[in-house]
Amino acid sequence: MRDDLVAKVQANPKYHQLKSKRNAFGWLLTIIMLLAYYGYVGVIAFDKELFAQRVGEGVTTLGIPVGFGLIVFTIAITIFYVKRANAEFDSLTEEILKEVK
Repeated sequence: MRDDLVAKVQANPKYHQLKSKRNAFGWLLTIIMLLAYYGYVGVIAFDKELFAQRVGEGVTTLGIPVGFGLIVFTIAITIFYVKRANAEFDSLTEEILKEVK
């Protein structure tokens, strides 16, 4: 019985659409995150002086706000994924489940 339901879901064209869209979106966000993180680490590795510059008269260097910005970017991109998943991917999943029952 359960194998029959799985076969119905896998045969549904919307399932393949959902899978394709979700994977493409996930890979896009993964690539963006990797570029951001490796870019940050790359700057630290190859141009230490850039992030070592002081911001203002205090002891804070440029690397601190940029690193904080990277964390905020991570949170923002996660929120972006969750909003799209809740709006688009969940509705497609519900449509698939209605069609196979």
